[in-house]
This record gives sequence, C-alpha cells and structure tokens, in this order.
Amino acid sequence: MQVSSVNDVKIYNLSYGKSLPEWLSDRKKRQLQKKDVEIQRRIELIQDFEMPTVCTSIKVSRDGQFILAAGTYKPRIRCYDTYQLSLKFERCLDSDVVAFDILSDDYSKLVFLHCDRHVEFHSQHGHYYKTRIPKFGRDFSYHYPSCDLYFVGASSEVFRLNLEQGRFLNSLQTDAVENNVCDINPIHHLFATGSSEGRVECWDPRVRNRVGKLDCALSSLAEGTEVQGLPSISALKFNSSLTMAVGTTTGQVLLYDLRSSQPLLVKDHLYNLPINSLNFHNQLDLVVSSDSKIIKIWNKDTGKLFSSIQPQTNINGVCVYPNSGMLFTANEDPKMNTFYIPALGPAPRWCSFLDNLTEELEESPESTVYDDYKFVTRKDLENLGLTHLIGSSLLRAYMHGFFMDIRLYHKVKSMVNPFAYEEYRKDKIRQKIEEARTQRVQVKKLPKVNKELALKLMEEGDDEAEVVSRKKKGKALPSILGDDRFKVMFENSDYQVDEQSEEFRLLNPIVSKVGQKRKKKLRLLAQQAAVSEQVPEDNDEEPEGRASSEEESSDDDKSWVEEVREQRRLLRQEDRDRRRQERKDADRSTVLVEREQNGGEECSNVAESKKTSQPQFYQIKAGEEFRSFNDMARKQKLQKTSLEERLKLEEHSETSGTADTAVGSKQLTFTLKKSEQQKKQQQAEREHHEERKKLRRSAGHLSSSRGRGRGWGGRGRGGRGRGRH
Repeated sequence: MQVSSVNDVKIYNLSYGKSLPEWLSDRKKRQLQKKDVEIQRRIELIQDFEMPTVCTSIKVSRDGQFILAAGTYKPRIRCYDTYQLSLKFERCLDSDVVAFDILSDDYSKLVFLHCDRHVEFHSQHGHYYKTRIPKFGRDFSYHYPSCDLYFVGASSEVFRLNLEQGRFLNSLQTDAVENNVCDINPIHHLFATGSSEGRVECWDPRVRNRVGKLDCALSSLAEGTEVQGLPSISALKFNSSLTMAVGTTTGQVLLYDLRSSQPLLVKDHLYNLPINSLNFHNQLDLVVSSDSKIIKIWNKDTGKLFSSIQPQTNINGVCVYPNSGMLFTANEDPKMNTFYIPALGPAPRWCSFLDNLTEELEESPESTVYDDYKFVTRKDLENLGLTHLIGSSLLRAYMHGFFMDIRLYHKVKSMVNPFAYEEYRKDKIRQKIEEARTQRVQVKKLPKVNKELALKLMEEGDDEAEVVSRKKKGKALPSILGDDRFKVMFENSDYQVDEQSEEFRLLNPIVSKVGQKRKKKLRLLAQQAAVSEQVPEDNDEEPEGRASSEEESSDDDKSWVEEVREQRRLLRQEDRDRRRQERKDADRSTVLVEREQNGGEECSNVAESKKTSQPQFYQIKAGEEFRSFNDMARKQKLQKTSLEERLKLEEHSETSGTADTAVGSKQLTFTLKKSEQQKKQQQAEREHHEERKKLRRSAGHLSSSRGRGRGWGGRGRGGRGRGRH
C-alpha cells in the first residue's frame, strides 16, 4: 500500500506493490511471503484483481456486489464478487471489447460491443445471442423504458436495436459525419450524442426528434489557446436532470445547464490529452475527470481542484464505487489500480476494515529514516572541523556527501559560530531599515564597477516601467541590477567593460554618441551623491532649449554603417602605428659596434674573431636594410641572373634558404633528402634511358641525294616528282 497526499488529501493506493506470478505454486508463494517484507505488507483487497495484459474498461453492478472488467489478451471479461473478495468467473471472447454495459442489477444480463461490429449478449450461464450492426461502433446506451439500445460509431446514423421485439428500428439521422460517444439522462431519458466535429445533439426518444444542438468546440477554446485541430467530443455524462458534462479531445471539460447554450464552467487538464471518462460525486458536488495521464477531482461549482491522482501507467477508464471514496482504474498494465480516498467518503461495506486501517496510520505516522539526519558535503565537514569523523559510525556515506545526526550538527554549528544569532539579528535589523528607506526619495547610487552599464540598465528599466504604466497591462520585469546572479559583474573589477577594445568598438557603432550623453548624466549623479542629505526637487517640465528623448534618439537609419566604417579605419591605423613603433623600439634596443671602413682591416678582424671565437657586431646606417654581409655579393649576383639559371642552381645544390628579416641576420638552411624508394626509382629511370640510347637506330641510310633531287632539286616541286606521288 502506498500513501500520498495531494492538496492535503490522503490517497491510499491499495494495489501498490509486487504482484506474484500465476505460475508460482502455493508453497513458493508462502515462502516469499515469509521472506519479502513488501509482500507481507501488501493488501490484496480482491484476489487476482488483474488482467493478463491490459484492462480497457471496468464497471460496477447497480447492487454493488459485482465488479466487471474487460481486457486483453486474449479478449475476455472477468467478474469479481465483492462478498467473496475473489474472482467469480471469466469468459473469453472472440474479439476485443469496445464498450460494455450491465442491463440488470447483477451480472445476469450483459451487452458487449466488439471492434468487429458484433453485438454480443450474455446471460447468467454465458453466451446468449450475437448480432451485427451496419457500421463500426464506438459507444452505446440503453434506454430502459423502451428497451432500446442506441449505437453510435463511424456513421452519421444512430442505430436502434429493440430488445423486446428483437429487431432494428428506424435510425436517428444526425448532422455529424461520425459520432464518438452517447449517454441517456437517468431522470427524463434525454438522449445525447457527441460528434467528431465538436457538437452535441440531444434527442427525445419519445418522439424521435432532435430537440437541441450545442457547439462545444468554440466554447472549449480560451483566449490565447493555440489550436492544432478541431476539438472533438470524447466523453459525455449526465448528472441529475439539468447538468451535463462534456469532455473534448484537447483536454477540456465543459459543464452545461440544459437551459443554456453557454457552458457554466470550463476546466482544462493542461495536458492536451483526450478526456476518456467523466463521473460525478454528488455527496461533495465534485467531478472526477480523467485523461490518459492524470485523474483530477474538482468542484463543479467553482472548478477548484480538490485532489488529483497520477498513476505510473496510462489510464483507460475510471470507475467510482457508488456512495464511497473508492476508485477503480483500468490501465495499460496487467494490474487494475484501487484507490481509497477517505475524504470522499467511507469505505464500502465489503471492505469496512479500511477505515480502521487508515485511522491507525494517521494516528501513528511512520517517520522516515532521514527525518532526524542532516545531509552534509565534504566541504561542510571541513568548515565544521569534522573531517576526522569520516569512516566512523557518526557519518553515513551517501552519494556525494554524508548523513549525520541533526542534534550533533546543531551542537557543532553552535560551537563553531557562537555569534550566529547576533548576526541573524543584525541582518534582520538591517533589512527593516532598508525597507523603511525605500519609502523615502531615492537617489540613484551607481556601483564602483561598470558604472555606465549600470546607468544604461537603470534608464532602460525606467523606460519599461513608463511604457507598462501607460499600457496598464502588468508589472515591469525585474532588473539585472536587482538580481543576485549578476551582482559580481558590478563588484569585481575583472568584469569591467573595456570600451577601447576592438570588439566593443565594432559591436557598438553608435556607442560614442550615447556614451557622451551618459557621461554627462554620470557627472550629474556624482554631484547629487556629493550632496546626499539634500533632497532634489522634482522637475516635471523639461528645460527649454533641450531636445526631448524621442528627438535625441531619432538618428538616420544608415548612420551606424558610417560609424562602423570609421571605427574599422581607426583600428587599422592604430595597428599600423603600433607595428611601426615596435619596429623602432627593436632597432633602438640593438647594440651594435661601428663597422670599419677599410676592407683589409675588416678581414683581419674577421680572422681574429674566428681565432678568439668572439661575436662580431656591425653598425647599420640609417635607411640601409639589415642583411647578412657574408653572402651579400652572392645574393646580388643571383638577382641579376634569370629565373631559369636560379632554379638550376637550386636544383644542383639541393638546398633552400629563407630571406633575412629586418630584425636579425638569421638564416635557415636545409637539404631535401630523398627516400630509398625515390632513389631506386630514379636509378631505374636512368638505366632505362641508357638502354634506350643503346638500342637507338639511325635513319640516315634512308635518305639519298637522288631521291632528294627528284623532289627538292632545281626542277622545283612540280614535274615528275609530283607526278610520281
């Protein structure tokens, strides 16, 4: 059994817990009950109250003694006797049951509407008769005075089957394309059907004429509701003589008075799921509505939520046991849930022991394991100085921390910080003083960090508050300045906005114009802060000669483009100046020795430097490019040669070097090494060429002076030579 509380209403799930498999023997079940504590505490209210796979619908007979449930697989109907608290009988069927009804006070007369258009009648001993309707059915209702069954389904007609005469009567022709549900008022026997177009049509069975039509689709939609499709009628239920509840496929429940075409109340489940069942609890004037996710119990006059139940599996239907606080649910699960809510009413007579059981549970509530323990992390233990207790019985490891006794925690806390109460008292006094100060005239105090950003946020907040006050639609959103998550941005200097950075200047093209105005306002606020004791007078009128805020903010739409271009030009100019300055600083920091003019002395100095292994320095004159002096002549010679000769020289030397930079005489020389495979391939190509040269045969013997004279001699190209060809 599981106990939960929703809206201070206790809900007992009597079917909660493990279910034992059917193939276990009685001996194994007894052994499990001795060992497993959950099985021992389980309350099996009705024995075998479950289906093999899924339960589709569940109903209670009018005398309250029998509970009938339809399910699958295989399709079957089960009847439970509440006096015996066990299964009375089980009957398998040929196809799945769409809907069924109990015609008698007990289980002796049953009607089943199957998914294959068959209508099957059962008596006390079993199957009695089977017939078929013209269209696929979705729901049906029984009219007791005339013994007529009304079938609705995938057709605009409502088929009537008279059980007294045993034949079909003339159908009722509706304006709908398809009808989903139907119901008959138990007092004046008004017949109502709900269509897929969102309409409800009411018929008088005595004259077989339509007496009214309601358009529920438009009434179920509130203002601002996003419509994804036309709401259809998915549930219909009468209560007393004038009240009717209508459920839609979009998750709304509409309560109607039959004398009005407008709904009295619209209740939204807020799950956007079709309403599959509606029930009334007349003792407390409540409505029990459900979709596949949740069961909601709410007041039919005010719509206020009384309580709600959310099972672990999807719901197919809900059945309320008459004059009690017990509910049965058909789920997408083998087990059929049983809920007991003492606030709705007493337990049924056949399980009156539930009242005593729930009273005992309320008088002696079981405390959970963690009620007397405090969860602390390792950092909390370090602050309290209790790290030496890790591994002892005083701390129980759990997830990323530990559980410790709450009395020990409070004792150590008071010893570590004995003045905690005094600090708490001072904080409360400070809060009271701040609340009193808010009633006075406020002077804007800017933070130490990001003053201009804070002023901008203040101005935007004032503008939003003014706009909202004009529109009178609600309150302004909370400002960033009052949010604790962003307070570090105005306290820590690391978050200071650098307005001279490249990103800021490019992303804020008009920041220069707005910044000037804001700086003026900063100076004014600084003057007001200096005279904090004086209360500034309110000036409602604008000073003459000053433009309004709207006129100041009205700029050309293309002005920001020119501003961005100007900022980019300035950034490029600053970058060039910076590089030029760095180059000058590097040249100045280089210490050089004057170069001697005599070439012979230079050579001797070079020789001496090689002998002594001392570095040699040279002086570069102004305007002269700094190059390596040893290979200067070679480079000048290479520049005068053609590109072909330079490429041949590089291929011959198989070396490549980098040009010297202006800040040093460094040179990188490398040699391109060939792999063994490339060398073998080149050697094979050379051998192949040599072999081709040896095999080459001359064609000189084919030419002769006679033949040449005939074609190309002094006679010209014509004559016999041309004719011979």
